Amino acid sequence: MITLILGGEKSGKSAWALQRLLQADGPHLFVGTAAAQDMEMRQRIREHRRQRPAHLPALETNIELPEALRRERADHGAILVDSLDFWLFACIQADQETRLRTELLDCLQESALKMVGTRLLFVSSEIGLGPIQATPQTRHFVRSLGLLNQQIAGLADEVVLMVAGLPLWLKGTS
Repeated sequence: MITLILGGEKSGKSAWALQRLLQADGPHLFVGTAAAQDMEMRQRIREHRRQRPAHLPALETNIELPEALRRERADHGAILVDSLDFWLFACIQADQETRLRTELLDCLQESALKMVGTRLLFVSSEIGLGPIQATPQTRHFVRSLGLLNQQIAGLADEVVLMVAGLPLWLKGTS
């Protein structure tokens, strides 16, 4: 089962996704994709780590997400990836966006994924609701993330939009 959890900044998507992970059949794995490139991001990552249970195994990855999912899915009943937006940004920075997007989508479509029965939860930002972005790079990122969210939502069994800490089911049921 694939679940996509979308939301804006501080919408409660990560906390809600973590609860869903811990409610799923285990063993569980948290996969973080953010890179600590500045002080604010380092603090944000520390806060997320602090909020996770100490017993929850965590894997920090960057652009290697598709490879990590292929490697880890057989050993885990549920995997939470937080988040697709940071992963996509890293792919764009590495000039590997097209190849890695295709690799991730292929990974999710593989019949072995369904056979193993691993529950995958993906957190991603829904950022296309704001004003038009000022720079070409920002517009590219927003459009690319919007497309990736659409592609994952198309494969997902469940899509949830988090607004003010409340889940709104867009696809599937609670």
